[in-house]
Amino acid sequence: MRVTVKLYATLSDYLPAGSKNNRIDVEVADNLAVNAVLAPFSLPPKLTHLVLLNGVFIPADERASTNIKEGDVLAIWPPIAGG
Repeated sequence: MRVTVKLYATLSDYLPAGSKNNRIDVEVADNLAVNAVLAPFSLPPKLTHLVLLNGVFIPADERASTNIKEGDVLAIWPPIAGG
């Protein structure tokens, strides 16, 4: 099935070459958990601070048990500090 992964800020460095607009559409097996979809990107866990599945926050302790569906969108942000 096809899902979209969006990596923002410094995480966009983990996208494959040729990715545009901080996103990539990927083919994955059915019934994969959020963590399994993100695994091929080798994102450091401490940098996957904010994970949204179709705009809904997925806490770190639920990412191994929350499955994705065809057409879902995962958006990930690192911790951001500002002032």
